[in-house]
Amino acid sequence: MTASVAPDRFTASRPVPKAGILDIAQYVGGKSKIEGVEHPIKLSSNENILGCSDAAKAAYAEAAARLNMYPDGKAGPLREAVAARYSLEPERLVFGCGSDEIFALINQVFLEPGDNIIQGEHAFAAYAIGARACQGEVRKAPETRYTVDVDELLKLVDERTRIVFVANPANPTGTWINGEEVRRLHAGLPPSVVLVLDGAYAEFATDGSYEDGVALARTAENVVVTRTFSKLHGLAALRVGWGYCPPHIADAIERIRPPFNVNIPAQEAAIAALGDEDFQRRSIALMEQWRPWLTQQLGGCGLDVVPSAANFLLVGFPKTPGRTSKDAEAFLASKGLIVRAVGGYGLPDHLRITIGLEEHNRAVADALAEFMDR
Repeated sequence: MTASVAPDRFTASRPVPKAGILDIAQYVGGKSKIEGVEHPIKLSSNENILGCSDAAKAAYAEAAARLNMYPDGKAGPLREAVAARYSLEPERLVFGCGSDEIFALINQVFLEPGDNIIQGEHAFAAYAIGARACQGEVRKAPETRYTVDVDELLKLVDERTRIVFVANPANPTGTWINGEEVRRLHAGLPPSVVLVLDGAYAEFATDGSYEDGVALARTAENVVVTRTFSKLHGLAALRVGWGYCPPHIADAIERIRPPFNVNIPAQEAAIAALGDEDFQRRSIALMEQWRPWLTQQLGGCGLDVVPSAANFLLVGFPKTPGRTSKDAEAFLASKGLIVRAVGGYGLPDHLRITIGLEEHNRAVADALAEFMDR
């Protein structure tokens, strides 16, 4: 097959994107509708099934009186609230329109054409999208039992490596590595390489050996820890993320960050959500109760359930016709249940299922038991 040749960008009859842009696969979110079903149960996007804090809703509503105003570009009150809650130095925080924007900014700061990033083979899509937009190479390290393998990551490092992205716990797998492995990874990297620890699901990782990486980021010159208000706090619609960085990295990010990237209602709701510890406890308790229950139920059906430290499960299905993940997705949809196909992450035989309320989890367990017994 003959490779297509890009037109000359300077003589083309219309504007032509720079090299590589049109090769980037667009991000596709979880489905939210089922044709013919008025009120489906959406378990496809890892949203907080409890909603969000009532205090956050009230703060959001009160912010409506200031919609004519620009937000605080430095997110001052939110910065102080996050710093106080996690005992962090406020000047080392950066804020983004979701943590996705922070990943994009890190790529922009450190990648030149021909540089590379390294990630696990099933890593969250946003890392690669941001790198390819900077004409960077994306290297994917083989994983062991759907878990990032420190040795495989380190094998891919060379003189053009600039960033290593590790989601811990990972999306879409839910797997995690302990603090010792994170420190071993960091120790094996050249000091010029940035290690990004994406902690979007950190609050749901309750195993005693899990570490969120903040202590490492406090003392290292090349570690960034990111968090989001989308998961535990249930503010996915408002897009608020933050990163904790060495001062020199925070300074570089601030130089290219869009000036008003986190809006006033989002900042106010995030501050209120951070203070509602009862809502946070209830959200974590829901995971601690129903994540192991659903794991056991689906495993009992003969399905391969990957151990998860997040608010979802990755479930493997047979390749047998009539029993495949695609068949299961359609069967669940017929029951009004929306789950996430993850073939785009290199997992064509799996579905990702968000932990729901009791009635949702029981409905998923009953439906998949019926599916496997057909």
